[in-house]
Amino acid sequence: MNKPEKYHRFSVSDRIEHWVLTASFALLAITGMVQLDVDLGVASWVIKLLGGIETVRLLHHIAAIVMMLETIYHLGMAGYKFLVLRQRLHILPGLSDLRNAFQGLRYNLGLSKERALQGRYTFEEKIEYWAVVWGTVIMGITGFMLWNPIATTHLLPGDIVPAAKAAHGKEALLAVLAILIWHLYHVHIRHLNKSMFHGKMTEEEMLDEHPAELADIKAGRITAYPEAQTIARRRKFYLPAYGLLSLAMLAGVWFFVGFEKTAITTVPPAEDVVVYAPLTPTPLPTSAPTPTLPPATPTATGSAAEATPAPAEAADVAWESGIGDLIRTKCVACHSSTNKLGGLDLSSYQAAMAGGGSGPAIVPGEAPTSLLFTRQASGGHPGQFSADELIQIEHWLELGAPEALPAPAAAAAADVTWQSGIGDLVQAKCAACHSSANKLGGLDLSSYQATIVGGISGAAVVPGEAPTSLLFTRQASGGHPGQFSADELADIEHWLELGAPEQ
Repeated sequence: MNKPEKYHRFSVSDRIEHWVLTASFALLAITGMVQLDVDLGVASWVIKLLGGIETVRLLHHIAAIVMMLETIYHLGMAGYKFLVLRQRLHILPGLSDLRNAFQGLRYNLGLSKERALQGRYTFEEKIEYWAVVWGTVIMGITGFMLWNPIATTHLLPGDIVPAAKAAHGKEALLAVLAILIWHLYHVHIRHLNKSMFHGKMTEEEMLDEHPAELADIKAGRITAYPEAQTIARRRKFYLPAYGLLSLAMLAGVWFFVGFEKTAITTVPPAEDVVVYAPLTPTPLPTSAPTPTLPPATPTATGSAAEATPAPAEAADVAWESGIGDLIRTKCVACHSSTNKLGGLDLSSYQAAMAGGGSGPAIVPGEAPTSLLFTRQASGGHPGQFSADELIQIEHWLELGAPEALPAPAAAAAADVTWQSGIGDLVQAKCAACHSSANKLGGLDLSSYQATIVGGISGAAVVPGEAPTSLLFTRQASGGHPGQFSADELADIEHWLELGAPEQ
């Protein structure tokens, strides 16, 4: 029995392209879909299986780079086939595809017994190909915005970033559904097409899928490759031109990937820390024992600050009235501007408010969540505060960690506070870009504590210094998304000069 004749359909290069695209698309789909809703049980399980959200993002970025490189290679091969080998661009849609689509619809509805006579590529395959092209363009544009949000918002309004995120996610969902429903059915369920494995199709498969191309082959209407000398002459022009173009495209990929460091890449790795420990300092191993706190009398809240009266002079506690000197004396050996242990600088008020790699060292009004207090309260810390000093630090934090004592002249204007209207104004104008869910530039302005912490560009609020507070200077330059009016900007400046009080 004679073996059935087989017709060459895909070269080795075509098949490698297909499987590289398949692998990168699959990895993009898995690592991207789980990020759309991380609270889903399956998404959470996949993220843990892959090693955590940071690993998932890294894998997503690697797959995106592979797909961009594969796109550059595909453009080069397509140009080679058209300009050097002078093959017809069968993948371009035409009027015959409309007729084939109409005939395919009639056949599927049982209105005709004849299937469409399709050529090198069926109208279904052309739809898939150009959908991939369109999807790659959309995903590339929106992906750049999400990969480089700060650069994007320098040119476009801040709302473009959440819009890009929505478009990126919806286009990804559409692509995944198209592959699972359309491609899977036509290639694997309706008829198992093995040509992408070995590059060939039998005559029976050609008659079923590509009868018009089979007729052209048998009639000798398929254009043969040009002579070797002709191909060599055309290569001399094509390869250098494509080489320059590919270098430009590779530079574009490098620009895409390394244009900026986003808030995600600049966040220090998470570490386990003691959030709160009882106020029982352990004596340091010195000749003079460290004084311990007197036993606290239980109260309604049970805090040491209420149980143990603070010194009388602590009623006028501020950074500039003694707290700063105390911290610099005990802490700057490890936490200075030149030796930021853990990324924390305690040499100035502004640096201390910025915090370090483990989080905010100072949370105004909340001593139990301020690392400056909790790390010392657990005892045995280098530069350990004494019991009295620790009480003074706690009292200062509970007072709101003021930088300076309020000037008597400002007493009449003390009604300008975050809670009396400044907070509502900031959230009304800034929440679209700087919320707890969408920290553009790493900045969250949804609460007083988050605003004090600042973002990756520096301190949004520097109490007492409007000219160095980004909340004021960025708006004062004009043209900012959510721009304050002149009166609102004056209120913000006045509040900052008063020391940015919370209440």
